[in-house]
Amino acid sequence: MKKIDKKKLVSHIVSQLERDLEALRAAALETYAAATNEESKPENKYDTRALEASYLAGAQAKRVLDIEASLTIYKFLELKEFTHNSMVESTALVEIDLEGRRSVVFIVPARGSLTVKFETHTIQVITPVSPLGEALVGLKAGDTATVEKPDEVLEYEIISVF
Repeated sequence: MKKIDKKKLVSHIVSQLERDLEALRAAALETYAAATNEESKPENKYDTRALEASYLAGAQAKRVLDIEASLTIYKFLELKEFTHNSMVESTALVEIDLEGRRSVVFIVPARGSLTVKFETHTIQVITPVSPLGEALVGLKAGDTATVEKPDEVLEYEIISVF
């Protein structure tokens, strides 16, 4: 696999998070406006539209704060250099194989469960405390990471670390 420029990848992730943040802010403002609008006043004691809209606005505001915190982490993220024999840790890009399907994961301290299209790759962003992240940390190329799920055991072969 061709080496991926992690600085450019992080910049790409930051751009994606900034776009997500702007869209979420706009949605949160719209939901807040709907919750406080004169037309949202309950018509009777069973009318919960305004209450539901306020819960939604609160949840969206919390997501805005979460993305802002993630952006701060990404903007100050110190990227480590890895060699083929390096052990997996935070900021590693890891090429893995699961039953003949290869994929790349980027292990970072925040905003896991994000998938990004970067150059010719689809990269899954995970945290070191995710099930796969936990299984990979401390291993190196050639090792097998095991993730146990309630109904199956997945074994990921580590192809390369960079």
